[in-house]
Parts: sequence; structure tokens; C-alpha cells
Amino acid sequence: MKKKRLIIRTTILFLLLSAVGYTLYSNFFVSKEKIVIGKEAPNFVITDLNGNKHTLSDYRGKGVFLNFWGTWCKPCEREMPHMNKLYQVYKDKGVEIIAVNVNEPKFSVEKFVEKYDLTFPIGIDKGDQLLHAYGIDPLPTTFLINEDGIVVEIITGEMNEPMIKKYMDQITPK
Repeated sequence: MKKKRLIIRTTILFLLLSAVGYTLYSNFFVSKEKIVIGKEAPNFVITDLNGNKHTLSDYRGKGVFLNFWGTWCKPCEREMPHMNKLYQVYKDKGVEIIAVNVNEPKFSVEKFVEKYDLTFPIGIDKGDQLLHAYGIDPLPTTFLINEDGIVVEIITGEMNEPMIKKYMDQITPK
């Protein structure tokens, strides 16, 4: 009986040590792909609130202002009206905004969009796949992507209207 308990305890200890070892190995030695300025932005497809699909690669030739946000995020709430105002000017200059909500209920997102009368495409990242692929933390985070699909800047935190204008100028196609 004691021998059987010893084998079971040894097996459990081995499994626990293996799990800890794998976790340490994967956290410190396995390279994680990170979005890097100067590299191509990972492609994705997201469906907006109207049911239209948006594929990042379809926007080649345009600048893309890729914004990750949440309805509960006060800085996001403050910057959205500025983004919408400038979208009206820059969409005719070849700059698109794609706003990606971080996995909230469609009803909440629609109410937010209605409240601020937002006109740019807004999708919901169901399951947080884009959030993880782009390594988003904190909100809001915005990626400036040029007409060649290259990330030219990553902005974390709230932006005011002059900042958004400067960033949109930066990704306006030549």
C-alpha cells in the first residue's frame, strides 16, 4: 500500500514539475510574435455592426487608423467624437478608421455608436482574437498603418483632436 501511494505521489509531483517547467520555458525562451513598428501589420477579417466584412489587406493603398476600444473605457469615450469628426475629413484623403471593440455585447456597442453618431466601421472582437494577436494592453490602443500595410506607430492611451489629426496626416497616402 505504501509503495502504491509513493508511486502516485511521485507521478503527481512529476506532472506538476513538468507543468511548471513548461510554463517557465514558454514564458522565457519561446519567442512571441509582437507587433513591431516598421513591419507589416497582421492581416485580419472583422465584421462590422452592419454585417460588412473588413479585411485589413483590402485597405492597401490607404492609411489605416486601427483603434482598439471599449464602451466602459472613459479615455476611449472621450476620443471617439474627435476620431469621428476627423474621419469625415480624412476618408476622402485615403485614410480609413477601423475601430475594434474588445468583445462586448453587440447591444452595448450599438448604443455607444448611436450616442456618439459614429460613422466609421466598428467591429466586435469576439473571443479577443485580435486583442491577443495585436498584444493590446491597455485601452485605448491605436495602430497607424501606412498605405503599404506597415505599422508606422503604436499609440497607447487617450488622444485629443490635434493628436489624431497629426497621426492621420502621418498615414495619409502621398
